[in-house]
Amino acid sequence: MELKKNPKADVGRNSSLYFIVGLALVMAITYTALEWKTYDDSGEYDISMNIDDELDEEVPMTEQIKTPPPPPPPAAPEIIEVVEDEEEVEETVIESTETSQEEEVVEVDDIATEEVFEDVDVPFAVIEDVPVFPGCEKESNKRACFQKMMQKHINKNFRYPEIAQDMGIQGRVSVMFTIQKDGSIGNVRMRGPDKNLEKEAARIIGKLPRMTPGKQRGRAVRVPFSIPITFKLQ
Repeated sequence: MELKKNPKADVGRNSSLYFIVGLALVMAITYTALEWKTYDDSGEYDISMNIDDELDEEVPMTEQIKTPPPPPPPAAPEIIEVVEDEEEVEETVIESTETSQEEEVVEVDDIATEEVFEDVDVPFAVIEDVPVFPGCEKESNKRACFQKMMQKHINKNFRYPEIAQDMGIQGRVSVMFTIQKDGSIGNVRMRGPDKNLEKEAARIIGKLPRMTPGKQRGRAVRVPFSIPITFKLQ
């Protein structure tokens, strides 16, 4: 005969449920134990913030009143010293400058005035008496003779610089100089395409003879003069 087990007598059939419920209870107890806090009753408490309303009294604010400064003391009156007029003062008499009919008018002779001549330069083209080149003293047209003798002097003393010939330099040099009041040559200036040509032009002008100075209103004056010197290769 086969034995049959009563299902109600099986103790292992609800073991899983019991395990879960037990696990939940253990976790709840553990959480409560960890979060449980206790406080000591010391009976002390902070009274710094307990302010009695009855102690609040309104403190009157004092306002500083600015008093105006005292007025300055009055200035001392000036002491006027009275001086007796014992000294005699001479009176200044202004006489009239108008002439009367009884006075005679004396005629004044003509006053001689001395003419002052300024030391100026008078260009060669407008001067009254041109400078006289040596050899033109007897010529009637001394201006034309001067220019002719100048050209003759340049042709006689002309010498082409060798360095300018080798470099093929040519051109015109403008020469400006002044015939002084004593007939000498001064203030020589040159302007040309090359320094060697300018140097040769200065040498030619430096060999000019002393001349008779030019005159303006009968007085010797300085006379500026300019002439071109052309350097041309053959």
